[in-house]
Parts: sequence; structure tokens; C-alpha cells
Amino acid sequence: MPVQQSGNDICDCRCIHQSRVATAKEDALSDEENQNMAQLFKAMGDANRLKLLWALEREEMCVCDIAAFLGITESAVSHQLRMLRQLKLVSNRREGPVLYYRLNDQHMGQLMKIAQEHSRE
Repeated sequence: MPVQQSGNDICDCRCIHQSRVATAKEDALSDEENQNMAQLFKAMGDANRLKLLWALEREEMCVCDIAAFLGITESAVSHQLRMLRQLKLVSNRREGPVLYYRLNDQHMGQLMKIAQEHSRE
């Protein structure tokens, strides 16, 4: 990594492999994709949200069931679900007055299973 001295870049005995840097830039995610992925990992970075997502991977649940499972208020669950809906990770269906939540697709379940396998290594 270059060291800045008197306005000049000095290499500090390190070699920059320009072809590797160019390849990394070519393969880099777009800013939008990078931001979306960061938000996804942020969603998974909260223990209660991760528990919630893990439970929904098994079967759909209503807010009151999720609250009982997590041991938190229905208001707190609704707040978490709002964030997860905005990220398009969960969706819901109405049955009378009750909303049932589920994972939006199989990707989230696959990602959590990969993370589980990694954590067990």
C-alpha cells in the first residue's frame, strides 16, 4: 500500500500487481448491488432478526406467534418485519384479520444454511 510523503506516492517496498487490480475492478459489484448486499447482511446481523428469519424458513407465522417465539413484544416484531419487507426478504398473506409472514424465496434459507455450515466448521 503506498505511503504518502510530501505529495509523492512511495511504494514502501510493496509491489502492486496491476493485472490483479484491473481484474478485481472488472469483477467488482456495482455500487447498487454492493449496497443491497450490505443491507442483506445487516438484516442478518441482528440476533432477533436472524432467529425470526430462521423460524420463517421452516413455516409461515403470524406476528403474535413470532413474538411468543422470540420473547419480545408484537410491536417490536412488527418493526423487524417492516425492515425485512422493505428489503424484500419476507412477504405476507392475509387470512381474515391475521397476517402470516414467510420468506420471500428460497435464497434466504440457502444463505442461512451456508452460514450455519460455516459456523460449525
